[in-house]
Amino acid sequence: MATPVVNHLSSLSRLPGILILSVYAACASATPAEHIFDAVVSKNPGETSTASYPTISEALAAAPQNSDEPFVIYLPAGRYTEKVLISKPNIHLAGAGRDKTIIRYGDYAGMPAPGAEPGSDVTMGTFATATLTVEAKDFLAQDLTIENSFDFLASDALPRDHPQKVNGTQAVALETGLGSDRSAFRNVRLLGYQDTLFVQGGRSYFLDSVIEGNVDFIFGAGQALFENSDIVTRPRGTERANVGYVTAPSTNISNEFGLVFLNCRLLKKEGVPAGSSPLGRPWHPTTRFPDGRYADPDAIGAAVFINSYMDDHIPADGWASMRGTSRDGTKSTVFTPESARFFEYRSYGPGAADNTQRRQLSNEEAEKYTRERIMAGWEPAF
Repeated sequence: MATPVVNHLSSLSRLPGILILSVYAACASATPAEHIFDAVVSKNPGETSTASYPTISEALAAAPQNSDEPFVIYLPAGRYTEKVLISKPNIHLAGAGRDKTIIRYGDYAGMPAPGAEPGSDVTMGTFATATLTVEAKDFLAQDLTIENSFDFLASDALPRDHPQKVNGTQAVALETGLGSDRSAFRNVRLLGYQDTLFVQGGRSYFLDSVIEGNVDFIFGAGQALFENSDIVTRPRGTERANVGYVTAPSTNISNEFGLVFLNCRLLKKEGVPAGSSPLGRPWHPTTRFPDGRYADPDAIGAAVFINSYMDDHIPADGWASMRGTSRDGTKSTVFTPESARFFEYRSYGPGAADNTQRRQLSNEEAEKYTRERIMAGWEPAF
């Protein structure tokens, strides 16, 4: 292993071709002048000279349908209990600070689907649970928190046969959907437990941010770059040897990059045991094909950690297997870490290891992981 890096920003300077970003302050600066905003969300419309709206959704409705220029919405400090859909391009959400502006909602996969007949077993499903869903290009959010407030821990703590135990605890905070691309996030916190961040499609970039969860909490087929960010594993409702998995990528084989972590820290909350949280497992979504419904064979997940600190909750083996749907409808197919594109380079900390289960990039391979190549020429602008 390489010598542990004390300053996880400076470590990138040793990698030719990897671009180092400027260090941004962890907290938002003073609120900019009103005139730079196109809208302000306020419960007291008219208290500012900028157009104000009582909810985020109403501010979004006022945005142009297809603008080439950013439409900037300012969210003052406070909690916004809304389910938000970004369906127009060039929307920017600016908060008052990562811990001051909080967008939250509590949908979960097992709850009854909207409009379902009473007593029916039609549920919402994971993909509809997101607190904030991006389905348009060039979205930007900074200085705020996006949270799925479903009480995962309460259900997780109940015995398996308890009548109030939830079946379907997946609860997404942020989803970058198939209609999204070039989604940028700076100084944001994503809070959830199972399936916190769903990068379903497009390119997304996370800088100086915090993502918290436990089971497959960063997952999907999109291309996402995480830089100088904290990836935090949260505890379960009961003590257990396996808390969950940091990632579950389903990257299509046609895409070179999937989930890439540069200069990040993999941390844990109190109550998370040592060796309990593998770096990831390969997700092959059950997909309908002309010859049947089974695990997508082309979803060859890609997850790479470069120059990242790892606490002791990361096990020595690093990665884990995952079951997928076989052609007979059972979950008998097992996809191993070796079948996916899982790699590391210069990991350090108590959870780092160098063995045959944890494949390492060569110096030459690591040089390919530049922001320009990962983001396919897109330069995120903050």
